[in-house]
Amino acid sequence: MAGTGDVDVVILGAGVNGAGLFRDLCAQGVSCLIVDKADFGSGTSAAPSRLIHGGLKYLETGEFGLVAQSTLERNLLLQNAPHYVSPLPTVIPIFSWSKGMLAALRTLFGSTSAPRSRGAILIKIGLMIYDFYGSRNQVMPRHRMVGRWQTLRDLPALNPAIVATGTYYDAKISHPERLVLELILDGLQAHAASASANYTTLAASANGVLTFQPENGTAFSVRPKLVVNAAGPWIDDVNALLGASSKMIGGTKGSHILLKHDELVKSLAGRMLYFEADDGRICLVYDYLGLALVGSTDIKADNPDAVRCEPEEVEYLLDSVRTLLPGMAFERDQIVYAYSGIRPLPTSEAATPGLISRDHSAPVAEPDGNRPFAVISLVGGKWTTFRGFAEEVADTVLGRLQRSRNVSTQSMPIGGGRDFPANAEARADWLAEAQQATGVEQERLDQLLSRYGTRAAQIARHRSNDEGRLPDSDGYGKAEIDYIARNEFVEHLADVVMRRSTLAIAGSLTRRDLEEIAAIAGRALAWSTERLAREVEAAVVELEGRNLMRLD
Repeated sequence: MAGTGDVDVVILGAGVNGAGLFRDLCAQGVSCLIVDKADFGSGTSAAPSRLIHGGLKYLETGEFGLVAQSTLERNLLLQNAPHYVSPLPTVIPIFSWSKGMLAALRTLFGSTSAPRSRGAILIKIGLMIYDFYGSRNQVMPRHRMVGRWQTLRDLPALNPAIVATGTYYDAKISHPERLVLELILDGLQAHAASASANYTTLAASANGVLTFQPENGTAFSVRPKLVVNAAGPWIDDVNALLGASSKMIGGTKGSHILLKHDELVKSLAGRMLYFEADDGRICLVYDYLGLALVGSTDIKADNPDAVRCEPEEVEYLLDSVRTLLPGMAFERDQIVYAYSGIRPLPTSEAATPGLISRDHSAPVAEPDGNRPFAVISLVGGKWTTFRGFAEEVADTVLGRLQRSRNVSTQSMPIGGGRDFPANAEARADWLAEAQQATGVEQERLDQLLSRYGTRAAQIARHRSNDEGRLPDSDGYGKAEIDYIARNEFVEHLADVVMRRSTLAIAGSLTRRDLEEIAAIAGRALAWSTERLAREVEAAVVELEGRNLMRLD
């Protein structure tokens, strides 16, 4: 590709859908270039509820095919990415026995209003159907229902008006941004002629040639046989640049807050509460890295570049948990982090954002006189189904290139999930072997294994002039930060603290840590003194302004 400027496929957008497709096509021997105008996985893919779920609520809108695919893909991710994806027991508080039945039937047959309350009978039916769809590659228990008194003995802070609870199993993802990175790294390893570029914009499209301008570097051009637009909420903007004007996206904004609330985290005991807010919107709260993650809003929005968690959204989320858990206090000063993103949903006339389909599609703009390549746009989709979506689009691409699939990704491990120890005994064996190979103590290796999967051994072997731990976030080593800066496509300080690590979202980051990380990255990437100061200031502005952090 570098010699001729020719490439089979260009993928514009390196969120989870674009990265999943990149890995799949590279594994089939297709040369690909994946490009993102910002960092890998920094848009919509960095702003989910951090769930890998089968879509229980999609049963209401009759999207049974999406539920079937989602539950299968959830089970596959538990197997293929066990370093980041783990089971999540989920509790549904129920406040009536029979409400919602007629409203659910109306919604199923096309009504534009969802049930405002879902009773125990409706939830029981839904969970039975959910278990049925989740039986393929099943790795978790089936649902169960318990009554009011047993629930309140276990969760005394719950609103005492409940009549019962239902418990089922979905999954959560601890490091979504890193999983996007690992998909790209896997793709690059699978095909030596493929390439990736972050912080690189599409500058021009003319005569079948795409010209790109990196933020720091020289412009370059490629001639693709086919282009995939995986730009998420920016799809219509990118299509306009490609000469394939469209109106495909009508997104909604979802915001989340993370609370330092030890009492709540302890009472959750590893479970998620999946509940209705006063307006009927489904909300959730669960333990994410020792914090209480509360989400999410669902507001029509179309400007992903200006999205942030607004004060009225903060109050909405706090009020929702206050109503659910009147036995606990919830205040704004408990927030340690907030984030928001645009869901790239298909355009819809639905009056209620929650009724807009979460399914995916891949419409094709065929070549025309000014554009000799087809453009496939990835519309919709969600975190859980990225592999299946990628497989569908990859098969379309292979057909257009007149090639055949070499390998399925269905059982293909992702990144550090490869050879990940499956149980405590296997984990102990892995740690013992890694200690012998690296000379690093097992406690530290265990920490790295949870953070990077089996790539932990490679990171543990890395040596640099920076030794010891960060001043305040002492779970992170300085050599670890040096490895990230040198090997993981870091361009800015925010890449390290927001996407290559959980330093920011876990609430442990301080101004002193930020300055130390900048110094380490600066030495690795040859930043000037002026560049160092700009990187620190830019990260502080973003974290305090958009993410509501307080950097002491």
